[in-house]
Amino acid sequence: MADADFSDANVLMRDAALLQDTVREAGALAQSMFRTELKKWTKGASSPVSEADIAVNDLLEARLRGATPDYGWLSEESADDSTRLSRRLTWVVDPIDGTRNYLGGHDDWCVSVALVEDGSPVLAAVFAPVTDEFFFAVRGRGTLLNDVPVQATQGAALDFSRVAGPKPLVERLKPSLGEVKLHPRIGSLALRLCRVAHGGLDAAFAGGNSHDWDLAAADLIVQEADGRMSDLSGDPILYNRREVTHGVLVAAGRDRHANIVAHFRNRPLP
Repeated sequence: MADADFSDANVLMRDAALLQDTVREAGALAQSMFRTELKKWTKGASSPVSEADIAVNDLLEARLRGATPDYGWLSEESADDSTRLSRRLTWVVDPIDGTRNYLGGHDDWCVSVALVEDGSPVLAAVFAPVTDEFFFAVRGRGTLLNDVPVQATQGAALDFSRVAGPKPLVERLKPSLGEVKLHPRIGSLALRLCRVAHGGLDAAFAGGNSHDWDLAAADLIVQEADGRMSDLSGDPILYNRREVTHGVLVAAGRDRHANIVAHFRNRPLP
């Protein structure tokens, strides 16, 4: 089956409604299993996974792929299917971003889903059920938080108490010696980045070794809130490539992002 024509406004609205409804349902499922006794195990070297991750993934896949069988699929909890590389439209999914926090009974976890077209996100939803934050963005139409339009903070100054990310990395922005007191750690990377979009943070960093599913939805949510998200050279992030792992990234409002990128261009990481 050929890919849908996403330039068609009817297709856009159909998929936007599908995404919103499905992510809300997935978040409700995850919350119903939160702080219960769950089977859990470790994949790879140290990445936790639980039966909740799998259940939410199964729901998302059934709803999204069932409605759009011609789209590709890339999920943290699904075996990678290389046919996604030939699809112009691909769902990029993290069923529970922040599984370690979820299993620890902490609030900072979310469901994160984006629809990527030719390497760039065009729809995005990030839902943190415990804190009741539902971020939603459509390319070219702005970002909503709980149905209210939001924007990243303006200006270029850096208040380190409003910056989240790995401390050794952020300390490289400090012009003088002294203690840097950052915003308290946010265990879900997607949620950390999204909080730039409504001004909860001035800037957020990803310390490296993040994946498409951690980033794609948050990327569009930040961009549509008049922010920017990129690698430290300022280059945009491309998704649904053969390699889905990314290096150090930064998200911030437009002017602040430009200053941070300029700083690291002049003082690159070793």
